[in-house]
Amino acid sequence: MTDTTVSALRPALDLRKRLPYVWDYDIDEAMFDAMLAGKLAWGRLDRDWAAVRLLEYAPYPEIVQKLGFKALVEGWPRWRSKVRSASTRRGLDFLADWLPRQHPELI
Repeated sequence: MTDTTVSALRPALDLRKRLPYVWDYDIDEAMFDAMLAGKLAWGRLDRDWAAVRLLEYAPYPEIVQKLGFKALVEGWPRWRSKVRSASTRRGLDFLADWLPRQHPELI
């Protein structure tokens, strides 16, 4: 989808399905999921933005459910420098290193 498609979707936002980690944008869950899947971009709000937002604010089970281990391991080198929390970076550094070695079947 393009930026103009986003404008067309805005009146149809389902604010009941707003995710707590996008409190500062008029984005519902369907739009966020489309961004996370790389199917929607809205200016600088794209897949990388959505992934970093998810990694910074969502609980771990939701990160795994929405992003999946494969995308997390593959995208982590690109997203790492944008994650502000040192403890989150350490945890995801460990996961991105450990998972392919110990559980490659999950990737």
